[in-house]
Amino acid sequence: MTTLLIAEHHDTGLSDATAKALSAATQLGGEVHVLVAGEGARAAADAAAQLNGVAKVLLAEAPAYAHRLAEPLADLIVGLAGAYDAIVAPATTTGKNVLPRVAALLDVMQVSDVTAVVAPDSFERPIYAGNAIQTVRSSDAKKLLTVRVSAFAAAAGGGSAPVEPVAASADPGVSRFVEESLAVSERPELGGAKIVVSGGRALGSKEKFDEVVLPLADKLGAAVGASRAAVDAGYAPNDWQVGQTGKVVAPELYVAAGISGAIQHLAGMKDSRVIVAINKDAEAPIFQIADYGLVGDIFEILPELTGKL
Repeated sequence: MTTLLIAEHHDTGLSDATAKALSAATQLGGEVHVLVAGEGARAAADAAAQLNGVAKVLLAEAPAYAHRLAEPLADLIVGLAGAYDAIVAPATTTGKNVLPRVAALLDVMQVSDVTAVVAPDSFERPIYAGNAIQTVRSSDAKKLLTVRVSAFAAAAGGGSAPVEPVAASADPGVSRFVEESLAVSERPELGGAKIVVSGGRALGSKEKFDEVVLPLADKLGAAVGASRAAVDAGYAPNDWQVGQTGKVVAPELYVAAGISGAIQHLAGMKDSRVIVAINKDAEAPIFQIADYGLVGDIFEILPELTGKL
């Protein structure tokens, strides 16, 4: 079995999601080839070649791949698919955008959000907001998987795979890049942070959120998250949302401040190694999964905690 892994990268470097998805891909057995598609992406390809478990890196460079639009990238993958038994991508924004199109073009099923590889044709994935784990067996000759990277450890370095150029496919021209607006922050990126401090609707306003949550996060060197209710209320931007419809995180430490613990939020953070919950409601569901729980007023506890740190 030979697997094609779609790299998550930013041309000048490789995302940690690629190394984690590689750990899942190697469990399928056989060789793993990594596809790096971009513009001026040689540095990302070289980084992929150094991952342990990579047999070969395929480098496709063209202006059409500069912003990872789904249509040209999917056409490239479909053109390469004949040589592979499985195609794997991290369950990131790009992976979730591209791989369903590849599955449709190849007329095969996709198994989404894989958290464990049971066998080369059987996989585990969460359903019902993480309340149940479904085992899926695919009878398709070609397996297409998106991998929940928080469930896998990153593959180690030390590899020395060759990098081979591959020809770009014709741009179908059905979509075009207009612009992107990137959030600039000195804090760690939420999806890969080791510590996350999240705030909920109980904070009451954006001003209160900024006043008590951000200082604690900065003191801990943490990323900042938020519940959907806090985001919907305008306390925090959309890219801070943690949960079923936001980002799935699994940091070493997750601090939930003023978050009651709706099932949709728990689905995005319950795999965190240590969970600390702070809430004035002793019956809040978040305490059922917390390793440490503190019942009290977040407007008193968070500033005091920040001061002691």
